[in-house]
Amino acid sequence: MEVSVLNINGQETGRKVTLNEAIFGIEPNDHVLWLDVKQYLAAQRQGTAKTKERSEVSGSTRKLGRQKGGGGARRGDINSPVLVGGGRVFGPKPRNYDFKLNKKVKVLARKSALSYKAQDNGIVVVEDFTLEAPKTKDFINITKNLKVEGKKILVLLPEANKNVYLSARNLQGAEVMPASTLNTYKVLNADVLVIAESSLKAIEAVLIK
Repeated sequence: MEVSVLNINGQETGRKVTLNEAIFGIEPNDHVLWLDVKQYLAAQRQGTAKTKERSEVSGSTRKLGRQKGGGGARRGDINSPVLVGGGRVFGPKPRNYDFKLNKKVKVLARKSALSYKAQDNGIVVVEDFTLEAPKTKDFINITKNLKVEGKKILVLLPEANKNVYLSARNLQGAEVMPASTLNTYKVLNADVLVIAESSLKAIEAVLIK
């Protein structure tokens, strides 16, 4: 699949790049996409929810009433879960929600996500660029020139660029990241991928070994 290379003014440079079929032209696998997105979202969870059990609630341990004959449930001390203000039974505890996925599964998921974007014509390739200073206005002008303004965009750069990152940070729906840190969720969440020309080699280096 060939894609025209644009400059940041939205003009064609007269050059074209061929997207690697092994990455952008495979048959997408929906199940591994689901697994990878599920793992990414699970890893974002704080997992800090905590409730007190009866041994942790502040209160006397004196038995409130006789064991039998009261006409109600056995309840022991005032910290019993059957009483208001008592401890909670089997409440949440701090935990890590992340789980392991095989590397091959994650690679296939990223290839599938990129293939979906290629099928939907959701990829724009631009010449490598940088910004002299972090200015949101300059970044907005680039999105206007590329005709992606108002869309969720993911900009993939060959390496981290502080000025470009800071210029896009305050814009809702715009995200900038190095191509080497590409993940399935970010690709699927974006409407358009804006890929710097050199980033294609970085993507190949990560996904084809």
